[in-house]
Amino acid sequence: MSVKIIVIALYALMIITIGIIGLRRTKSFSDFFLGGGNVGPWMTAFSYGTAYFSAVLFIGFAGKIGWGFGYSSLWIALLNSVVGVLCVWGLLGWKIKQASIKYQVSTVSEFLEKRYNSKSFKLLSSIVIFTFLIPYSAAVFMGLSYLFTSNFGIEYWHALIFMGLFTSIYLVLGGYKSMAMIDLIFGIIMTAGVIILFISTVDKGGGIANITQSLQEVDPGLTEAIGPPGWWPLLSLIILTSIAPFAMPQLIQKFYAIRDRRSIRIGMLVSTFFALLVGGVAYFIGSTTRIFLSPEANPGAFSEGQPVYDRLMPELLVNVIPESLSVVILLLILSASMSTLAALVLISSSSLAKDFYHGFINQRASDKRLTLLMRISSAFFVLLSVILAYINPDTIVSILGVSWGAIGSFFLGPFIWGIIWKKANIYGGLGSAILGLSICLGLYFYGLPSPQAGSIGMIVSFIANPLISIIFNKKAIS
Repeated sequence: MSVKIIVIALYALMIITIGIIGLRRTKSFSDFFLGGGNVGPWMTAFSYGTAYFSAVLFIGFAGKIGWGFGYSSLWIALLNSVVGVLCVWGLLGWKIKQASIKYQVSTVSEFLEKRYNSKSFKLLSSIVIFTFLIPYSAAVFMGLSYLFTSNFGIEYWHALIFMGLFTSIYLVLGGYKSMAMIDLIFGIIMTAGVIILFISTVDKGGGIANITQSLQEVDPGLTEAIGPPGWWPLLSLIILTSIAPFAMPQLIQKFYAIRDRRSIRIGMLVSTFFALLVGGVAYFIGSTTRIFLSPEANPGAFSEGQPVYDRLMPELLVNVIPESLSVVILLLILSASMSTLAALVLISSSSLAKDFYHGFINQRASDKRLTLLMRISSAFFVLLSVILAYINPDTIVSILGVSWGAIGSFFLGPFIWGIIWKKANIYGGLGSAILGLSICLGLYFYGLPSPQAGSIGMIVSFIANPLISIIFNKKAIS
């Protein structure tokens, strides 16, 4: 226990030190939010990958999806890597960078305003970003707090307060400058951590063949191509987590900040490999919860004989990983989560400071004032996220489904078509955003699981933009 505390203390000191270095190098709003738009391929690749994966993956998704789907959850890892990373970088990466230069924008909301010539679109998108990234951030805080509770035996709310304060200090100091520098370190820690996690789990289970046989004995469906819940629940999770990155503001920002086209080519390969490794190991480990955990041996992960999904992975990690290596796994999940939180906080605070305040209240605000407001907004966003995490409204998977589903449903249609199709107009852009979001939230409140509601909303948003644009364009011509 004392070793873990010392390592975490040193880890925290390192982050704060880099934050101070970033503070000294941050001279403008562009530095704080985009690192000056000159970030190299390795930093951007790891920044993208570590923002994509967090405690939400390791604690929430790996636990619940691995328990329910078994090996078929690996489809999610594969498609996340190929579609959510490789295709996003390869198909849109350079186009996004070019668009940011062409329209002179630094946020997704600004792009929608300039591309569709609509201030109302900018205002609405900034509200959507701030509103629906709060539950995503809360889900990350929840996962981290469960992990700290399992490792250190502290109260859930104590862990929440610690992580909230720590994140605020780290972000408020240096912004993207700090984040880009430290994401490379985070990525290295995560790479080493997942390798150790995989080797330890396979060793504990007596080899992959023995693990597979044990899963078959629990339920033969857990080792089949499509797990017990069926193809539609699995497909909806794949769509939600693989397609949403095409328009998630905290991931799009990485391309605004990258240096040049060569950096995109290198970053694409690095981030794809990273995603395949991290995602594949996470879901594989999650599937082993069925054989390593039981209500009798691990009562903390079960309630009345039923699994408490958000507590499965913390319990598994404590039991499977040797004590001497457990601190590495703790750093693995902490690193993933800190990077994700950093990306979420920066994007959300920019929606308040840059898109709302500078766009509608004080267009003459100085660069210095905007940077200060970004710092204040960052702390405010963390506070709201911690409060929501304390309320603990649902499972991590459900909360993430609402967040990603809503944001993806709003932005997917207008953003992608706005980048690749010149004929997309304001009717198609705004119509697809409102229609996609309305259907996503409507289905969710009607009772459909959030990943399925989000997937349908995103599909509608993507299809609606060109259809509405063509219809209203023809009316205008006639």
